[in-house]
Amino acid sequence: MAETEKIEIMNFDQAAYLADGAAVVKAGKEMIVLADRIYDEGFDALFLMGVGGTWDELMQLEYLMNKYSDKDFEVHLIHAAEFNVSGHKRMTSNSVVLTASESGTTPEVLEAINKLNKMGVRVVAMTDAHSKIGQAIGAQNCVKMASDHAHGGCEMGYYLADCFGFRILNRRGCFDKFDKFIEQTSNIWQDLIDIRKVFEPKAEALARKYALADYTMFIGQGALWGETILLAMCLLEEMQWKRTRYITSADFFHGTLELVEPGVPVFLFKGLDECRALDNRVEAFLKSGRTGDEDIVVIDLEEFATPSIDDEFRVIISPWILSCLMVDRLTRYYETVTKHNLKYRRYYHQFDY
Repeated sequence: MAETEKIEIMNFDQAAYLADGAAVVKAGKEMIVLADRIYDEGFDALFLMGVGGTWDELMQLEYLMNKYSDKDFEVHLIHAAEFNVSGHKRMTSNSVVLTASESGTTPEVLEAINKLNKMGVRVVAMTDAHSKIGQAIGAQNCVKMASDHAHGGCEMGYYLADCFGFRILNRRGCFDKFDKFIEQTSNIWQDLIDIRKVFEPKAEALARKYALADYTMFIGQGALWGETILLAMCLLEEMQWKRTRYITSADFFHGTLELVEPGVPVFLFKGLDECRALDNRVEAFLKSGRTGDEDIVVIDLEEFATPSIDDEFRVIISPWILSCLMVDRLTRYYETVTKHNLKYRRYYHQFDY
C-alpha cells in the first residue's frame, strides 16, 4: 500500500491539543458535579452572562438549551455591561448565573458579580478560582477553563459550558442521552484535528484571496450565530483590524442584501439546525447570478465529518466545528497575509477606558 501524504497544520501543536482535550474532559466532570449541586439546590431561572467574546460563546448554549428544554424552563443570555446599568427584571435571589472569564479579571463581569452578590444571586464561573472573579464567587463555584485558545479555537470552552447546561437539562428530564453525549464528545478531539487537515488548503486559499479586502460580510444563524459574531468582531476586527459586517440569515434580506456586489466577499455559514432553511434561502440569492458570485464563500458544516459523534449530536457540536475552521485555521492564514500578529492591539488592554 502506497504511503499517503502527511498533511500538517500550520502553527498547530497536535499533541498539545489532544492533551488539552483530555484536560478539558476532566474539567467537564467538575462542571457536571457543579450542575448537579445547582440543580439540587433549586433555582427559578438560569442566566448566561458574558461580555465581548464570552457573550458570543454563550449564545450557542442559550440557543441549544432553549431548543431542547421544556416550555417552563427559563434561560436568558445577558450582557454584563448592560446588566450593570439596567439589571434584569426577571432576576431574583433564587436565580443562578453562569459566566466565564479566561483571565479572571474581566471588569464588566467583576462589577456584575459584585451586584449579584448583594442580591444574593448564586454565580458559577468557568475561570481560575484564584483570580479576582474566582475569589468574588468562591472556589467551590469555579471550574478553570482549559487552555483552548493556545492550541485551537473556542471548542473546548463550548465543551465545558455544554457539560453544565446539558446536565441541567438532563436532570430536568429534557436530555436523556446526556451520558452518551459526554462519552462521545470526550473523544472528539482527533476528529477536530482531522477536520483541520481537510480544511487547511482552503483556509490558506481563502486568506490569500480575501485577507486584504476592505470589507467582508459574515452570515450565520441559530447555533452558529455567536461563533459568526466572534469571528468577525473578536478575531477580524479586534485582532486583524478588518472592517466586517455580521448579519443573521433571517435579517440578511432586510437591508444587507443591497450591499452585496462584486468585490465584496460574503461568507455564509450553513448550520445543521432548523435555521438551515434560512441559510438555504440566503445561498439561493447569493448564487442567483444577480450579485456576482465569484466572491461568495459557503462553509457548509454538512461537509465536515465527525465519525466519533452520532448525527443526533451534530447540531450541538456545530459551533465547535466552525470554530476549528474559522477562529483557528482561517485567522492563522489571515495573519500570514496581513503580516499583522493576532496578539497585537492598539487599544485593548493597553490602558484604562
